[in-house]
Amino acid sequence: MPSVRLPDSSTIEVPEGATAMDAAAKIGSGLAKAAVAARLNGELVDLASPVADGDALEIITGSSEEGLEVLRHSASHVLADAVMELYPGTQLGIGPAIADGFYYDFLLPGSISDSDLERIEEKMREIVKAKAPFQRTELSREEARERFAGQRFKLELLGELPEGEVASAYTDRSFIDLCRGPHLPDTGGVKAFRLLSVAGAYWRGDEQNPMLTRIYGTAFPSKKELETHLERLKEAERRDHRALGRQLDLFHIDDEVGAGLPLWHPKGALLRKVIEDFWRDAHLANGYEMVMIPHIASVDLWKTSGHWDFYQENMYSPMDIEGQEYIVKPMNCPGHIKIFKSRTRSYRELPVRWAELGTVYRFERSGVLHGLLRVRGFTQDDAHIFCRPDQLQDEIKGVIRFVLFMLKTFGFDDYEVYLSTRPEKSVGDDAHWEQATEALRLAMEAEGLAYELDPGEGVFYGPKIDIKIRDALGRAWQCTTIQVDFNLPERFDMAYVGEDNAEHRPIMIHRALLGSLERFIGCLVEHYAGAFPLWLAPVQAVILPIADRHLDYAGQLAERLTAEGLRVEIDYRKESIGRKVRDAEMDKVPYMLLVGDKEEDAGSVSVRSYAEGDLGPRPVEELASDMARQVEEKR
Repeated sequence: MPSVRLPDSSTIEVPEGATAMDAAAKIGSGLAKAAVAARLNGELVDLASPVADGDALEIITGSSEEGLEVLRHSASHVLADAVMELYPGTQLGIGPAIADGFYYDFLLPGSISDSDLERIEEKMREIVKAKAPFQRTELSREEARERFAGQRFKLELLGELPEGEVASAYTDRSFIDLCRGPHLPDTGGVKAFRLLSVAGAYWRGDEQNPMLTRIYGTAFPSKKELETHLERLKEAERRDHRALGRQLDLFHIDDEVGAGLPLWHPKGALLRKVIEDFWRDAHLANGYEMVMIPHIASVDLWKTSGHWDFYQENMYSPMDIEGQEYIVKPMNCPGHIKIFKSRTRSYRELPVRWAELGTVYRFERSGVLHGLLRVRGFTQDDAHIFCRPDQLQDEIKGVIRFVLFMLKTFGFDDYEVYLSTRPEKSVGDDAHWEQATEALRLAMEAEGLAYELDPGEGVFYGPKIDIKIRDALGRAWQCTTIQVDFNLPERFDMAYVGEDNAEHRPIMIHRALLGSLERFIGCLVEHYAGAFPLWLAPVQAVILPIADRHLDYAGQLAERLTAEGLRVEIDYRKESIGRKVRDAEMDKVPYMLLVGDKEEDAGSVSVRSYAEGDLGPRPVEELASDMARQVEEKR
């Protein structure tokens, strides 16, 4: 009997002609019930795949990351089957599993909306109930063209198949789809699923191609897991920074101004000012100096830097100014380099740490724009450090300590760290890349920072550390980056005069702690669901006079709190106190201060906290000093 090797190095014997599912059943009925696919000799395959003597076999269950991907990809096929039956004449695009779900792209004979999803779900449930087997078929190129005749996008994919390679397809019921697999044994395994939304997507992401209808969905091994996920989606929707940006009057994006170009309202601009003031003060305290550069620069600058060759698709077209071509800047680094080169630098001056809240402009396709999280014009909390080789390690460690302080102050203490190495499209010699990568690695280890390797994801000029913060819902957001660069100092022929009176090349560290202010503020809004801690809140307290006769006392209270540096408003409206409280709650103001006859006579204020509810009466002086202390301590 054939002997199969398991992941723990043990072996089992199976009958001749046994499948991976047969092997799973022999290991245990519970495993067979949970199985969705298998890894056979390192390759992910269907459970129906035969096993042979000496094969290495691992059973994949639906609870694993790979098992979820198989489940969700199978769900996308059930979706496509349902759509093809409900909307004859549909052209099939692709239907991959994605993070937290799946989608399928269709060119439909008509239009559909979210209101049609329930009908499609009902058809999907019929297909699931039928428990139709997912059957894999291998086809020659000619056979595949015949089977997919009339399906233009499938024929396009077939045309890219390497010569001599067979095509694989999967059928369930009468539906067939071009697919590598693997899939569940049958449609009955797609039990807990939900269609989520309808969107538009260009075929293969190219604006020159047809716009397809994309249907998003999700699927889980159990109904309980699905319900938990749907609740999480509801919470994410409640925290959506785009909706909260309107509700809290922070910002909006106007089509006439342009997609991806946010307009900051007074409260949003005030929030930015608070963040920027803290950022500048922290940088000055950490040995940085502030610089400023123009928003446009000659094309020649970007040719020297290499951005013209490596980054041109993300840059805007040149503009002609008196016969010379200029571009709005996508980066700040060349400008900072030019400041360094404006005079001779001594080794005694290094390290030089220059910081700027520099606004840059990058061409992002309309399909990826998303509120503040993906925009076309944004402000980076940018800085560049120019140092000697003997200073490199300490400078990287200093940046790591600085970024952790910054993130913790804003309430982020859960994060993922990655070391991104040299990509295929890059410049520079191997020795410099190795030196830069090793410097980053040693600095993280010295600071006790756990990290994962992210091969090939560095920038074209150097390796980098990426830090992704996790918000209150556990979602990861890319913010921090620390990059070591030997390339730009070489391209710009940068030099400092060493102790030996000879010229030496400095090393450059690019770093952004918060990333872009736009994205970071979007993250903050969603992390706190718009209820900012006191030190960040645009309006820290709103004073609510019960009647017009209390307006003078409300004004005196506002003056006292303002004297402590607090941001205070008075609600002058002729509304009931209940309405005023409700509106302040909707605005998520940290403190609501009610003043009436009793409070005026006692020189006090009745305090209501957004986070804690009614806190009762407090003396004005006590409240003012307590709020000022909370702001100072950034609680």
